[in-house]
Amino acid sequence: MADAAHAYAVGARIRMIRPTLTPLETRIIDAVINQPFDRGTSLRQVSQDASVSQAMVVKTAKKLGFDGFRDFREQISQYNGLPSAALHQEIAPHDRASDVLSKVFNTAIQALQETLAIIDIPTFETVVDVITRARQRDLYGIGGSAQIARDVAHKFLRIGLRCAIHDDCHMMLMSASLLGPGDVAIVFSHSGRTSAVIDAARQARDCGAATIAITNFAHSPLADLADLVLCSTARGSPLLGENAAARVAQLNIMDAVFAAVAQKDYDGAEHSLQRTTMAISAKRRR
Repeated sequence: MADAAHAYAVGARIRMIRPTLTPLETRIIDAVINQPFDRGTSLRQVSQDASVSQAMVVKTAKKLGFDGFRDFREQISQYNGLPSAALHQEIAPHDRASDVLSKVFNTAIQALQETLAIIDIPTFETVVDVITRARQRDLYGIGGSAQIARDVAHKFLRIGLRCAIHDDCHMMLMSASLLGPGDVAIVFSHSGRTSAVIDAARQARDCGAATIAITNFAHSPLADLADLVLCSTARGSPLLGENAAARVAQLNIMDAVFAAVAQKDYDGAEHSLQRTTMAISAKRRR
């Protein structure tokens, strides 16, 4: 199981570090991804396909966290052999409705499998503890990330944990300025580069609050700033973009956080859930 999880994490590792690569390094990755690549692929072939030196290929492999080209080739080949590697397919103009449906679902399935492989369990446990103990919980996000924040706040409210949600840059900063030790700011950003949430996270941290980042890129300004980081991962798509499947993965990460928080006070969570469910039951038509 550990080996399988390690293999699933290979694609995520490359995608996370890709924004930090130089144009030449990116060309090497594209040459590997866009061409047949297996255990028989030679260093010379990759360097020729990417129009770079063999030394540059080895240097890039090491920058990505591999021991060298052979380790790079072995792990990429193992990753390409996973069942999930064949799941992601681009949507084409001639696709039938059933094709589109299947491709969108399969891309999300791959994102979930690979995200599960890269979640750091000790970090996850610490996130759960911090949220459980927090006096005040601020959730920050812009655009689609704000929708994830709202979903999380809705779930927490059902078990009696109140959160404040902010998707305006001024409101984020004002709220963050009032946080302090014992509080937590949970910041959602696919890219980890949205200035509004980065500024709010920095303000919260400077005021002594704990900061948790939910992002798709471990090597991003937000991730570098936050105390705790939980990363999602997803393959990009020209039509859907990268954040569509990543959003599904982030929702699942926070569903797991929610369940783990509720588990810490199971009886209390169940009691609050009954009360909140009863409160809205009259609004449901029979």
